[in-house]
Amino acid sequence: MDGNLVIGGLLVLVGMVTLVGRLVAPESAMFAKLGPMKAQYGDRAGTALHVLSYTVMPLVVGATLLATALRG
Repeated sequence: MDGNLVIGGLLVLVGMVTLVGRLVAPESAMFAKLGPMKAQYGDRAGTALHVLSYTVMPLVVGATLLATALRG
C-alpha cells in the first residue's frame, strides 16, 4: 500500500472532521487553539488562520496526496 494513499486519506478525514465540527459544534473543545489564536491575531485573522491551518490545508494536501497515489 502506498504511503501517500494512507496519509492522504487520513488528512482528508481530519479536514472533514474539523469541517463538520465547525458546522455542528463550533464551541467544542476540539477547537481549543482557536481562542488563543483569536487573542494573538484578532478575531478575524485568528479565525481565518485557524480555518486555513486545521480545515483547508489538511483537505488540500490530503486530496493532492490521494490524487498522486491513485495516478500511480
